[in-house]
Amino acid sequence: MGWAGVFERILGGDLSVEIRAFDGSRAGTAGADVRVEVRSPLALSHLANAPGELGLARAFVSGALEVHGDMYSALAAFPSVTLNDVPAELRRELFFKLAGYRFWWPVRVPEVEHRSRGWRHSKNRDSQSISYHYDVSNRFYEYVLGPSMAYTCAVYPEQDATLEQAQFTKHDLVARKLDLSEGQRLLDVGCGWGGMVMHAAEHYGVRGLGVTLSRQQAQWAQKAIAERGLADLAEVRYMDYRDVPETGFDAVSSIGLTEHIGLKQLPHYFSFLQDKLVPGGRLLNHCITRPHGHQRARTGKFIGRYVFPDGELEPVGTLVSAMNDNGFEVRHEENLREHYALTLAHWCENLDRNWSAAVAEAGHARARVWRLYMAACRLGFERNNIQLHQVLGVKLDGTDARMPLRPAF
Repeated sequence: MGWAGVFERILGGDLSVEIRAFDGSRAGTAGADVRVEVRSPLALSHLANAPGELGLARAFVSGALEVHGDMYSALAAFPSVTLNDVPAELRRELFFKLAGYRFWWPVRVPEVEHRSRGWRHSKNRDSQSISYHYDVSNRFYEYVLGPSMAYTCAVYPEQDATLEQAQFTKHDLVARKLDLSEGQRLLDVGCGWGGMVMHAAEHYGVRGLGVTLSRQQAQWAQKAIAERGLADLAEVRYMDYRDVPETGFDAVSSIGLTEHIGLKQLPHYFSFLQDKLVPGGRLLNHCITRPHGHQRARTGKFIGRYVFPDGELEPVGTLVSAMNDNGFEVRHEENLREHYALTLAHWCENLDRNWSAAVAEAGHARARVWRLYMAACRLGFERNNIQLHQVLGVKLDGTDARMPLRPAF
């Protein structure tokens, strides 16, 4: 049996994609729109040395494995892959064939793979992790995210809304949930490229402070704020949210930060944000979650090594309980997972359209990571493997939540 047949058997067989291997063998569905190319025995060697998703990721990122056609369609055709599920006979065959090529021993992992150092979720290690993912290149992110430079789930008012319309709608939904009004003060933790603070300043007359651990994000946001004439209202600092000295904010928004906090740190996180608010102030927490509590918080090896080091995802019930136990009365929550699938579809289209420029800007390996992870996440949201929840909490003024009987949002 050729290498293509071995690879097909490892993936589970009956694939709706075509597989071609370096030895000329073919398997899968001939003439399919998506073709997987096994370019080298190194692809199988990566699988032998790191079974499952990490091995496949290393093979793809290194270029030993290629996907021709739509990545999302390819991933949708693959079952869940772990080498431990491969029958012993096939594993012996794989190792025998690899030994013949002298490729079964440990191989060099791609240079872009990240290994965290220091105490998990210490300020120094968090800074390393955030910098690894977000300090790739502002221009690279412009190619992927588009003009809004919003790297979080958009909210689609209509199925056919553009990405820019949906990102505007997301920021405005957050503003309305927080009941922002002119003269108020907003703290946006994990502010990214400053989209929320600029929206609050421009459309609501709010004085906004955003903080991020990405130096490149802060520099881009500071320039954008100046160019839009918002410097008297909006500010973005390169700073850990835990080091913000100011208090007395009317509202706090956390859009895509909680994934980086860690399960054990949730009580301090919500308590800290509660202390930053005036009585009656609101927190809007927007983050990716697990669909239930039977899964571990830590992400898989591919996401942990190549995308979001030290990322942790909790079920929404855990987040609601942590908010409730640390100073907030929870008033509203909603699941937007379908919206994140649509958002990721648009980001994937942007990357495909700007592929050559993105590779030139960030490097071939990094661009391949983004191509793989965004398509995989889109599939994850569609299949309810992950969700996106917005949870609104209020710091009571005594017993007064300062909430209308029925909120307008």
